[in-house]
Amino acid sequence: MPPLVKDAKIERHTLSVLVDNEAGVLARVIALFSARGYNIESLTVAEVDQAVHTSRITVVTTGTAMMIEQIKAQLDRLVPVHKVVDLTVEHDAVEREMALVKVAGTGEKRVEAMRLSDIFRARVIDTTHTSFIFEISGAPSKLDKFIDLMRPLGLVDVSRTGVVAIARGPEGM
Repeated sequence: MPPLVKDAKIERHTLSVLVDNEAGVLARVIALFSARGYNIESLTVAEVDQAVHTSRITVVTTGTAMMIEQIKAQLDRLVPVHKVVDLTVEHDAVEREMALVKVAGTGEKRVEAMRLSDIFRARVIDTTHTSFIFEISGAPSKLDKFIDLMRPLGLVDVSRTGVVAIARGPEGM
């Protein structure tokens, strides 16, 4: 674990990393975090340009300001990395996540789960006589709140995609 400076504030940052879309790149990025003891809270990867074979890796991590700067510098030095952007500080960004939430219940708990799903704009994508599977998307904090409200109503399982993020405005990465 990296040494912590006394009283240093731990911050959450969303990093967007543009990389070559080739075998082993994700493993190299993950190894960088693992070797230095940095935590990854969320990780998503997808090809963003087929013509030039590039992918975007979106990493949500936590650390002190100094740790985040070290992570960015070390990522920038990896050969398959084209660009590293800290969306938390360098840009105004939009973050979204999707989750599938399974809730089992009958009677009043079932009615309450449906009522809450309407409030949160979650869609029912599967149902049985004793359970629902909801699909919900939005800011990670919205998903957290929905999941917390479903716990006493019979929450059975959750699957989350991880955060995807993009900078606001007309310019690309």
